[in-house]
Amino acid sequence: PDKFKTGHIITHKRYGYRGVIVHIDPNFQGNENWYLSNQAQPSKEQPWYFVLVDRNQQVTYVADENLKHDNSHNLVVHPMLNLFFYNYDAELKRYTRNDVPWNPGAPPDAPPPLPLPPPNFKPTNPPAL
Repeated sequence: PDKFKTGHIITHKRYGYRGVIVHIDPNFQGNENWYLSNQAQPSKEQPWYFVLVDRNQQVTYVADENLKHDNSHNLVVHPMLNLFFYNYDAELKRYTRNDVPWNPGAPPDAPPPLPLPPPNFKPTNPPAL
C-alpha cells in the first residue's frame, strides 16, 4: 500500500512547499538529464509524484522519500486544480480525482464540464494569504 494517494495534500520535506498529488508513477519515469541535474538524486526505485504546488502555477515531480502528509487542513490553490479534481472530501481530507488523464505533454483541448457537486458538498473559501 502506497503511503500517498492521488488527492493527498503533502508538504515537501526539504523545500517546505505544499501541494496536492495529481498523478503517481510507481518508479521514476522522467528525463535522465533532469534527474542528473537534481542535486539530491533520490532513488528511482520508489514512487514519484506529480504535485500541483499550492499558491503557484508550478507542477513538480517528487520522490516519495521527499514528501510528508500536510496536516494544516488548508485547501490547495492552483490553476489546474479544477481540471483534475472535482471536490474536496473533508472526511477523508483529500481531493477527489476525476477521469481527466494526466498527460503533461498533451493537455486536453478543453477543460471537462464541471460535474454537479454531491448533495453534501459545501465549498469552503480558500484560506486568506
